[in-house]
Amino acid sequence: MLLAAAAIVIGLFILVWGADRFVLGAASLARSLGVPPLLIGLTVVGFGTSTPEILVSTMAALEGSPGIAIGNALGSNIANIALILGVTALFSPLTVQSDMLRREYPILLAVSAGAFVLLADGHLGRVDGLILLAGLVLSMLLLVSIGLRRRDHDPLAEEMEAEIPYGLTALAASGWFLVGLIALIISSRLLVWGAIEVAVTLGISDLVIGLTIVAVGTSLPELAAAVMSAVKNEHDLAIGNVVGSNIWNLLAVLGIPGLLAPGVIPPEVVNRDMLVMLALTLALFVMGRSKHTHGTINRLEGGLLLSCFIAYQGWIVWQAHAVA
Repeated sequence: MLLAAAAIVIGLFILVWGADRFVLGAASLARSLGVPPLLIGLTVVGFGTSTPEILVSTMAALEGSPGIAIGNALGSNIANIALILGVTALFSPLTVQSDMLRREYPILLAVSAGAFVLLADGHLGRVDGLILLAGLVLSMLLLVSIGLRRRDHDPLAEEMEAEIPYGLTALAASGWFLVGLIALIISSRLLVWGAIEVAVTLGISDLVIGLTIVAVGTSLPELAAAVMSAVKNEHDLAIGNVVGSNIWNLLAVLGIPGLLAPGVIPPEVVNRDMLVMLALTLALFVMGRSKHTHGTINRLEGGLLLSCFIAYQGWIVWQAHAVA
């Protein structure tokens, strides 16, 4: 048990560090190849920040623990909205000024509703996985199209471009890219092994571990990025990172287990977790596009989001304890 817990802690630490190096290398390499900064922010960085969730879900599916993979995808989305935006809004109320971001909200809401429809039959199969991955391609094309049309004087576009690293040579960028990728692969395997061992020892489902420890752990880079963005008054970037990450989580992180480990999903995924995720996504949509609040997530709303996250985690732990 102690060894498994240590594997989780060490795995999460290396995972966060590896993700940072991977994004640095990938973004710098893309910039050195002449890719426009906005496209790097919308695609390369979006993929890079979701790489921990993608690799953890892939490893979990290959290890025969699809519950961790599914829990990681849904739990990360719940944590991104309720924990990350909740904590960040408590530090500094988040005001949306970007027209690009306002147009991304409906895409996230549509993706969330579509994922719910696919999983409503209690089965995640290869066809579902293919549909989700095809949706990822379509969503990225839509986001790039919106970004290219709205990039002039749009706050989100300007904040994205300001965050793209520069100054690294192509060789150095390639080196960090490979180091980050290797670290991500090793740490995700270590994390999944530890999570499985803890689940077996405690007699709880791997879904619970995926929704709690793994989901919160893989969301830590987004939490740090969101708080730092708020401190630098880059509110649109703080919310934009969450919206982009949630789209990747549903379409890529949830799609991969469908391809690698198709099968029946636990009923609580549909009856509890998907409904919580949909409710929070809808709340984000309303707060972000509300004319009454001018798209601001204030401290009161941040506190409510954080309270929802704490209550949800408590609900999961209580149900797991009751079953065990």
